[in-house]
Amino acid sequence: MKWAIFLGSTTVGGGTYVIFEHATRAKEKGVDVTIVTREKVSKEELYWHTKASELRFITVEEASKEEFDVVISTWWAMVGEAYKVKGKQYLYFVQSIESRFAPEKEKPTRRYAESTYMMPMEIITEATWIKEYLEKNYLKHPILVHNGIRKDIYFPDGEVIEKRDPNKLRVLVEGPVDVDFKNVPKTIKLCQKSKADEIWLMTSSEISKYKGVDKVFSRVPIWEAAKIYRSCDVIVKLSYVEGMFGPPLEMFHCGGTAITYDVTGHDEYIVNGVNGLVVHRDDDDKVVEYLNRLKEDSEYLNNLKKGALDTANNWIDWETSSDRFYDAVMELSKPKEDNLQEKLAMMSRFYFEDYTVMQDYLNALEYMKLFRPVANFVNKTKRYIPAPIRNALRNL
Repeated sequence: MKWAIFLGSTTVGGGTYVIFEHATRAKEKGVDVTIVTREKVSKEELYWHTKASELRFITVEEASKEEFDVVISTWWAMVGEAYKVKGKQYLYFVQSIESRFAPEKEKPTRRYAESTYMMPMEIITEATWIKEYLEKNYLKHPILVHNGIRKDIYFPDGEVIEKRDPNKLRVLVEGPVDVDFKNVPKTIKLCQKSKADEIWLMTSSEISKYKGVDKVFSRVPIWEAAKIYRSCDVIVKLSYVEGMFGPPLEMFHCGGTAITYDVTGHDEYIVNGVNGLVVHRDDDDKVVEYLNRLKEDSEYLNNLKKGALDTANNWIDWETSSDRFYDAVMELSKPKEDNLQEKLAMMSRFYFEDYTVMQDYLNALEYMKLFRPVANFVNKTKRYIPAPIRNALRNL
């Protein structure tokens, strides 16, 4: 069985991590797994994962010369390239509704991302809310496979960066500092307003320090992340968009608790007041209030940590998750339509052309706005400018 799995990025990130976990375990089952990327990948880029370097990586151009039993897309921006690789079946592993990653004003990008869910591909997803969204809006019937946890890495008693101090509250903020929907800068500011004793930042951004943060950990391997989790009491994760985010669950496994917004996917495992604390989006005062309570009420903090560990103990490991993913791929591996590659090619070109037309139109509008002051100036000084030039400028 040959799988081709499209991958948008090899850098440290939750989505890539999930793909590597499924891919490496499928390889261990005897599947011939190939990771397909736009650019060539060096083994040095894969330092952060334990087994990703064992996988085969080739470019889309190289993959187009081969044939696979299953071609699996994993990122909206590369779904339109899946047809370039010959496969007997085409699947789509949807890790979030990725149109929401783009700002609302970027309507062409959001619409193009949404169009990928209309492709003639069977879908596997990782979160209940995504499954329900695709069922309701696109009449799809996704197979749900929850992400697992590396129980060999994330557990409460192990190495730490610094031991927790029962008299102090050490807060961890996680995420890239330059991705708007991850909301990291604001999260740090809210933590600063609280009575927290220390603020640590674990980020995929390549930085060595950040204003208001006591320690910064940049692009760390997954085994180092566990040491950071075990050193902190609570992770504050205030993303605006998630699929089924892993860091709070990893923190649960390492003996801590979490504060999150009521972001999509939180309800897969976070129960407010039982194992963590959930805040309505942008209720900033409540975030600070919760942090202060954790600082002042150690019993409450410890009860949440206990509830988090109970959740962790009942959560599936990656072996179980990847078994389910493998079974899902095998179940969907028989094509239900003829000429799938040709249909994908036709639809991909159509949707990309539609996206390009919309984007060009918006770019033209922005261009016109830039030159509107020139047109206004022309109207005010028209008697000084020859008519042909005046007319051309007025039409900008």
